[in-house]
Amino acid sequence: MIYIAVAIIIGMGALGTAIGFGIMGGKFLESSARQPELAPQLQVKMFILAGLIDAISMIGVGIALYILFVVAPGLGGVY
Repeated sequence: MIYIAVAIIIGMGALGTAIGFGIMGGKFLESSARQPELAPQLQVKMFILAGLIDAISMIGVGIALYILFVVAPGLGGVY
């Protein structure tokens, strides 16, 4: 069950990141097409948000690996 939980955590993090990047990229292209003069400012903000979206998924991967390598071996009953 631990392995399934780790797979779900990593999978949902990847899925959420992909959806977030898709929505953000679409909105960036839409707003750049409406107001081309604001494209450089929007691009900076988009890259900042891209870093934050990636950070959230990396935190999930870190938690999943912690569960896999620290919590799971202790549940086997052999200390």
